[in-house]
Amino acid sequence: MLKGTKLYSILFNKCPRCQEGNFFEQNHMFHWKKFDKMHTSCPVCGERYTPEPGFYVGAMYISYALYVAFIVTNFVGFVLIFGIDPIRLLYFLVPALILLMPLFFRVARRIWINIFIKYDPQKARKVHQQPA
Repeated sequence: MLKGTKLYSILFNKCPRCQEGNFFEQNHMFHWKKFDKMHTSCPVCGERYTPEPGFYVGAMYISYALYVAFIVTNFVGFVLIFGIDPIRLLYFLVPALILLMPLFFRVARRIWINIFIKYDPQKARKVHQQPA
């Protein structure tokens, strides 16, 4: 149902062009030594994941926005609604942000590349038509 949308590629670690090959080498984001390892190109359709040097600098801004959204949501939820002391909230937020760093890193990169690379149904069809 989601296949063919940018959301599918972002949520399921798939190539933005064919939505078949994996974007990151590991699907498991909490493999701490390899959470940031990406394929240089799609293993299925060959789409290059780094169109130019420094391409993912813009992903830092998306990552920053994800962190800010997480912090603001928690602040509003816990401090303003439930009345928890902001200092105590820090005891939760700091470890949570450290643990969520691989998730935000990976999602930011997938969002960033999906801004520039569109899904190509022809490319996906060619992948399925190739003889085994």
